[in-house]
Amino acid sequence: MNDCRFNLKSFHMECKIYGELSGLPTVIMDAGYGDHSKTWESIYPAISKMTQVFLYDRAGLGKSEKSDNPRTSLFMIGELRELLKNKNIMPPYILVGHSYGGVNMRLFANLYPEEIVGLALIDSTPEDYRERFLPTMSEEFKVAYNEQFTLEGNFQEFMESLEQLRTCNRYTDLPTIVLSAGKKDHYSKESQALWNRMQEDILRFTTNGQFVIAENSAHYIQRDEPRLVISIIESLIKSSADLISIQESEDI
Repeated sequence: MNDCRFNLKSFHMECKIYGELSGLPTVIMDAGYGDHSKTWESIYPAISKMTQVFLYDRAGLGKSEKSDNPRTSLFMIGELRELLKNKNIMPPYILVGHSYGGVNMRLFANLYPEEIVGLALIDSTPEDYRERFLPTMSEEFKVAYNEQFTLEGNFQEFMESLEQLRTCNRYTDLPTIVLSAGKKDHYSKESQALWNRMQEDILRFTTNGQFVIAENSAHYIQRDEPRLVISIIESLIKSSADLISIQESEDI
């Protein structure tokens, strides 16, 4: 393991690097809102046996210091890319995002498609969550949802991140796997079905997508069914290896 604590202009960002490249892409994992790299404890050891894994704490979380930048996805991706550059973690990348981290990773892939060879979205927040899903829930749920935004950025910044993603969405052939939690806490049968449909709808932007429901998982699929999450990341690594092999043979 390679620990790193990099001074990113006026603040420090914490990251950890596990495993070795061996000619395969680096896997970058981004946690959900208010979470940090610890959320991937059940996942990264297995993945690091195949290739290099990059974990980090977003500004103000875990061991990273706060940033003066707005806490929207565009700024978070900018901070991450500067960190990757200074640690000499070069593309290609496979991006893995949970919840809000999925918003960040989708935006990353949209903005820098030439750097990305795979995308895994773990119960990722859809960009139309406020308009399509939130109105179907109880008033109690809505209040609790809105009041949770105290750890990194406020509700308005979170919604701005969703709008940034919506604006930058592009059609692609990027290998993308969407993993949806099939046993969400406090969801009715109808809410669960809607959530799964919205997760699957994320794949409308790629011609190379796969949709999987984690039937026995709540929101933190990486904790409830870690083997399932590991298997989808492994499949993206293997598919990227096949693509790299084809590209190398064409260059000969």
